[in-house]
Amino acid sequence: QVQLVESGGGLVQPGGSLRLSCAASGSGFRINHMIWYRQAAGKERELVAGITSGGNTYYADSVRGRFTISRDNAKNTVYLQMNSLKLEDTAVYYCHCTSGYWGQGTQVTVSS
Repeated sequence: QVQLVESGGGLVQPGGSLRLSCAASGSGFRINHMIWYRQAAGKERELVAGITSGGNTYYADSVRGRFTISRDNAKNTVYLQMNSLKLEDTAVYYCHCTSGYWGQGTQVTVSS
């Protein structure tokens, strides 16, 4: 059974940084087109950043220039480096594989 497990969330002050990880496991499963989403309280889930199998990346306008998505195929893991965090980045962050799998989410709270 395929599992995506996020980690790295937490509480950080505005302007701070966090790095989220999404580790994939499961018999024969390899990460392919991966996307980070987030959902703030009372809001719809929104796309944050994505990375294709070929390594092409794309970002929501709200995070472009501050967040970086990357992948380590050898570790079957995707990362989201988040810098210059803002209060409005507070949300549960989810890892998604376009073949149909979701992680359980990790909470990111930006607060002074």
